Amino acid sequence: MFSLSDLTRSLSQLASSETLRRAWSVLRHAPGGGVLMGQLIGRIAPYSGTIRPEVLVLETGYVRVLMRDRRAVRNHLRSVHAIALMNLGEVATGMAVLSSLGEDMRGIITHLEMDYLKKARGPITAECTAPLTVEGERREYDVQADLTDTSGEVVARARARWLIGPAMH
Repeated sequence: MFSLSDLTRSLSQLASSETLRRAWSVLRHAPGGGVLMGQLIGRIAPYSGTIRPEVLVLETGYVRVLMRDRRAVRNHLRSVHAIALMNLGEVATGMAVLSSLGEDMRGIITHLEMDYLKKARGPITAECTAPLTVEGERREYDVQADLTDTSGEVVARARARWLIGPAMH
């Protein structure tokens, strides 16, 4: 059995697709497992952890991540701050891409942009499906995440370009 401390150590050392999938297989049925998974993501990428993401669904190449509305992610207009939304979009695209990669593949974001469609209030959910990648090939992939409010309206849309290629050993 893979313990939580083993997962934390593995995730901190190397953000690989296998480690990500293994962590989720352990945590997804545990009480608060989505919150714990978000905390592990925050250990890999500390800035991403500032929005306190909660993983709702993680499958190969697909993710749904929740960001709760709290004072720390708000702006002076009493809505969710633009950069908190951008952060959520990056988390969603990154998790979807990373979960789709073969063990000898790695990815890095090279471009990130956001369309803000309406004021974001309340909990925001990001949903992303990653494109199929070619094992062993180095190339860029465009990935989109839609961020929706509790009524299901898209409040923002993130578009990220991820450079995917073989891991350097």
